[in-house]
Amino acid sequence: MTNPDLAKQMLAQTRHSLERHHLPRIERCLAMLTDREIWWRPHATSNSIGNLVLHLAGNVRQWIIAGLGGAPDRRERDQEFRARGPIPRRPLQAQLRKTVKEACGVIGRLTVQDLQQVHLIQGFRVSGFEALQHVTEHFAYHTGQIILITKMKRRKDLGFTRLPGDKRAGQGAGNLPTL
Repeated sequence: MTNPDLAKQMLAQTRHSLERHHLPRIERCLAMLTDREIWWRPHATSNSIGNLVLHLAGNVRQWIIAGLGGAPDRRERDQEFRARGPIPRRPLQAQLRKTVKEACGVIGRLTVQDLQQVHLIQGFRVSGFEALQHVTEHFAYHTGQIILITKMKRRKDLGFTRLPGDKRAGQGAGNLPTL
């Protein structure tokens, strides 16, 4: 990728996806659930929403803040899945929000050269572009799982999907596009 305008557009879209699209959905799900429900799991080999939030924070920190931003990588990935909580909603949400904000700061400073450079992240040799693509896709995947678990616990439509012309405008997630 050598086109600076295309790179800027991709970086802006990555920040938007994390900070303005997926994070608000996760936060809304967390707000709808009790601390106990956040740590609920259907069986022992499944992850709770709490685990997924810890995992997203760890992944974003490792791949963007450390991997692309140069911060020390202190991630203990297995701990994200071993946790059984209950870490209360507010500190859990604050950790994810702080991580996403810090990552968006790193993304905002990246250049075309940073996107082309090869980095060693989690044992993988990836370009900056590949790292951002991985994080965006990974964040979206687990956001969908969090939404599904929340729908299961609340037994209702969360109102996140709104297509142009949808009569439900103003409900749910407001101006957020469909997933």
